[in-house]
Amino acid sequence: MNRILIRGGRLIDPASGCDETRDLLIQDGRIAEFGEDLETRGAEVIDATHCWVSPGLVDLHCHLREPGQEHKEDIASGGRSAAAGGFTAIACMANTDPVNDEPATTDFIIDRARHDSPVRIYPVAAATRGLKGEVMTEMSALVEAGAVAFSDDGRTIMDSGLMRRVLEYSRLVDVPVVVHCEDRTLVNDGVVNEGPVSTKLGLPGNPAVAESVHVSRDVMLAEITGARLHVAHVSTAGAVETIRQARDRGLNVTGEVTPHHLTLTDEEALGFDTNTKVAPPLRSAEDVRACREALCDGTLDAIATDHAPHAVHEKDQEYTIAPHGMIGFETAVPVVLDLVRTGEITPIELVRRMSTHPARILGQQGGSLAVGEPADVVIIDPERNWTYDPAKGYSKSRNSPWAGRQLVGRTVATIVGGRLVYHVDRGVLVP
Repeated sequence: MNRILIRGGRLIDPASGCDETRDLLIQDGRIAEFGEDLETRGAEVIDATHCWVSPGLVDLHCHLREPGQEHKEDIASGGRSAAAGGFTAIACMANTDPVNDEPATTDFIIDRARHDSPVRIYPVAAATRGLKGEVMTEMSALVEAGAVAFSDDGRTIMDSGLMRRVLEYSRLVDVPVVVHCEDRTLVNDGVVNEGPVSTKLGLPGNPAVAESVHVSRDVMLAEITGARLHVAHVSTAGAVETIRQARDRGLNVTGEVTPHHLTLTDEEALGFDTNTKVAPPLRSAEDVRACREALCDGTLDAIATDHAPHAVHEKDQEYTIAPHGMIGFETAVPVVLDLVRTGEITPIELVRRMSTHPARILGQQGGSLAVGEPADVVIIDPERNWTYDPAKGYSKSRNSPWAGRQLVGRTVATIVGGRLVYHVDRGVLVP
């Protein structure tokens, strides 16, 4: 009988509203009991004094690169990095090689995750074949194979008629469509936010309106189709306002924001560090404020990492040539804890946006510490000081703007299905 007793932690469970110091007992892979001074006999005891104990974090949006780009990341290394960050489940995007647009590729990802990853992995399938924005994928077959959502993330579906059909068909299989909202005719070759910073750098700008315009289009299409629309990596005040209005009208629209769009402005790019090159780009201080307010007031439902690994030689190029993206699993917790330290959000609401809401949007288990639920649990020390060195992390890639920075807050332990898969002092333990 497998038993883990988490002793003396601050139990934070948004699903039940619990936020108090209690012990938590895990037995045979499920939440068995919580209370005070629980019996320790036969259990592995983890001391969680001064730590948060919450449902495992769920990441709606990441890139694992397998199949086809294993030099950047693979399912094993990505899963280990996610575990070290406190994530017990992650949803991986379809821009692999080959693209995840066929059931066989979805099957491959699920099978490889079952054998190689310490965390749960949910495949997000492509909405169009080859991510080309021309022909829809076979949604029913992909959902039957295990896809949990559809997205051409990294590419924008510019054809509005096709996008309408994607949304209509998604209702038949009852899964969300995750949209990357950038009007490519407005972005053109833009690599940084259009504004004073792009002018100083002499680099082509990506205007905020490129996102806002496309969010407006997709919200209107969601309204006429009744589909579940999820807006990925929101970065602009205009997009926030459109989503707020959509929710006020009762539309089934949700949104996510990344840790970097909550904390970094476009001024980070002034040193030409290609680790600051992301899509959508880092925006203005006004946009960052709008995203923070929207997350805290519930307009944006979730925090998602958009973990996007690239090899060192790929990022070690001119800013205009280097690929977009940064890694984010292992830094997400300390970065977003800034919202708690500033008093903008409570711990229970932050956990809701990193666990309960993402699980609900995906329609998957998780986000709850109720008795009988699968024991997906994270222990976080919100005051732990440490220096982040991506070379000592678990991702194959190193492309992080937080490299070398002092961070506050760290995942202490991650438990998936009742198994301790990561401990800060012992590393990743399985598989």
